[in-house]
Amino acid sequence: MMFLGFNLLYFLSHLAILLVILFIVLCVVLLYITKPYPEVFRSDAEKYFKTMDGREPFPSLAEKSSIHLSVVVPAYDEEKRLPPMLDECLEFLENRRLKTKSFAYEVIIVSDGSKDRTVEVASKYSSKYGSNIVRVLDLQPNRGKGGAVRLGMQSARGAVILFADADGATKFSDLIKLEDELQKLLGVDYLTSPEKVAVKDAIVCGSRAHLEDEAVASRSMFRTFLMYGFHMLVWLLTVRGIRDTQCGFKLLTRSAASTCFRSLHVERWAFDVELLYIAQKLRFPIGEIAVNWTEIEGSKVVPVWSWLQMGRDLFLIWLRYQIGAWKLKAD
Repeated sequence: MMFLGFNLLYFLSHLAILLVILFIVLCVVLLYITKPYPEVFRSDAEKYFKTMDGREPFPSLAEKSSIHLSVVVPAYDEEKRLPPMLDECLEFLENRRLKTKSFAYEVIIVSDGSKDRTVEVASKYSSKYGSNIVRVLDLQPNRGKGGAVRLGMQSARGAVILFADADGATKFSDLIKLEDELQKLLGVDYLTSPEKVAVKDAIVCGSRAHLEDEAVASRSMFRTFLMYGFHMLVWLLTVRGIRDTQCGFKLLTRSAASTCFRSLHVERWAFDVELLYIAQKLRFPIGEIAVNWTEIEGSKVVPVWSWLQMGRDLFLIWLRYQIGAWKLKAD
């Protein structure tokens, strides 16, 4: 019995040493192969949007804002789910514009290497509303959701910028809730003082956390375990104080978008986590507001596989920043 116990202790001690060595090797490799700041590729064609008369260059996020609100909609093969979302979004914003003549907005639809008719569908809205209001950014090749959101943000004119998923799962009128929270955080309303808000830093996250109990009731034990495991990893490794980091309905000031996205590396599903990790590191005010959310068929997220991928990305986000492989450009 003692012999077996000795063998087990011997095995565990050697296993621990092996794991430490592997961890050190991983850190060394990451330091060697990782660039501290993201290198964002953008082809010449991706720098322009189509107009009735030809094409014009997208503006830069480094420029001063010229309108109140930009809405960035990342879309990958969304020809079916995009129209209902855009109809709701544009109806809401057009009604606001009719009531408040000074209000100016734009919607930037970022087709992320779509292989279906997403660009064609989006272009019809641009023709209907005009390219000053609806612009289409056609990315080739596919970048991932984070990459699409980044390039949409970097093409925006707004004092504040909302990114909203193309599936329309969040009721667009809930933008008002995010706007109210942003005003509380900053003490100024972007609708009346856009130039003041544009240069301040703040992020407001839409949240589905209040719907979690209902979601758990309809999920298998394995999926529920993965969900809670993901939440625990987020809390342990990256972001604390935000219950729902993944909701695709977030409102950023222009300054916060510029600062966060020039440091952001992750271009796939876990980009939201790195975005909020950066914001918390820089001590930006962050709000979280419950929104109305409905699950829409056609999600690109594969529950088990996508969560495992995001778990891996969470660990690598934490590790790369901890060892200095990734750095913040705001430092």
